[in-house]
Amino acid sequence: MPLTGINIIDLTRILSGPYITMTLADLGAEVIKIESPQGDDTRQWGPPFIGEESAYYLSINRNKKSLVLNLKEEKGKEIFLKLVDDADVVIENFKPGTMDKLGIGYDVLKKRNPRIILSSISGFGQTGPYAQKPGYDVLAQGMGGLISVTGEPDRPPVKAGFSIADVGTGMWAGFGIMVALWEREKSGVGQWIDSSLLDTIVSWQTYIAGNYFATGKNPKRLGGAHPNIVPYQIFEASDGYFILAVGNDGMWKRLVEELDVDTLRDPKFEMNKGRVEHRDELISILTGIFKEQRRDEWIELFERINIPSGPVNEISDVLNDPHILEREMVVEKIHPELGKVKMLGTPIKLSKTPAKIKSFPPKLGEHSEKILKKMGYSLEEIEIMVEQGITKITV
Repeated sequence: MPLTGINIIDLTRILSGPYITMTLADLGAEVIKIESPQGDDTRQWGPPFIGEESAYYLSINRNKKSLVLNLKEEKGKEIFLKLVDDADVVIENFKPGTMDKLGIGYDVLKKRNPRIILSSISGFGQTGPYAQKPGYDVLAQGMGGLISVTGEPDRPPVKAGFSIADVGTGMWAGFGIMVALWEREKSGVGQWIDSSLLDTIVSWQTYIAGNYFATGKNPKRLGGAHPNIVPYQIFEASDGYFILAVGNDGMWKRLVEELDVDTLRDPKFEMNKGRVEHRDELISILTGIFKEQRRDEWIELFERINIPSGPVNEISDVLNDPHILEREMVVEKIHPELGKVKMLGTPIKLSKTPAKIKSFPPKLGEHSEKILKKMGYSLEEIEIMVEQGITKITV
């Protein structure tokens, strides 16, 4: 597998870190998930639960090994640092400064292992006035401007439907890790990667920021519409919602010919510039037209004239879609205790070395004994550490 031989120590919990360490593990990296004796918070985030584990935890922790270490105890830190000696990457998403307080900050890690790469994920970054603020996905969406441009024009702003700041920052962290591993092949030494939820949302503004730089005006909420292209949005049919994306004037000409409605032939709608300037008038006309037929009928028509379109699917539609299933974005595995369990596949499709799902998310401390024995600790020493609350073993 592409990342076979890459050893990752995963100190992360909740979503941003576990998402990317799962992805790296899918691609062959060995990921040791280090948890406190209480475990990752998401183990208890339910209902729903599958067996004793929450569906949330199970969704982002496959292909990992679980080692319980109390990093507030010297023995726990000693074991962690011994793991660092042979590791390639440490990933953490504590509040900035926590690693230093624990005595395992970057300066300590690189002394032990100059090749180590530390990837730190936080709400606002390791530097700056907001560095010590608690970081949550919804804060990043709000402070990064996403919420202000999401929602209908005449209604309050809303956040995105799932945690894109968390997941997106995990992806940026993973990208940074790949870059740092590549650079290490040339320099022989590792480096520290600083990824933040706020930076992620700001970096994705692209044309939204470009529009502001050009005009000095704040963008408005447009619901399902696009600020620079018309019509490019969600419309309502007689039985549901669909997306129509008229990306250029040639598509618009084909649409006008097919719909054969005189008001759409107005010269002011001929070019995208005019359609943007007269957005409200044009969308009002199209809205009336599209409510006259069923969604599938409109989508079939648009596909026939080669204009991008598609339904606004419910999650149940998505996860049972034949295309999604053929792409193996939903997979089913047999769990030894829970029976058939469905999970999402990986979006990274490699022709020679594809990702694999080798194991289910681990129980808390499932691999503690095995890992510690491999490190040279005797069963008697491990039992003492269990009694002292330094580690935990789950069979």
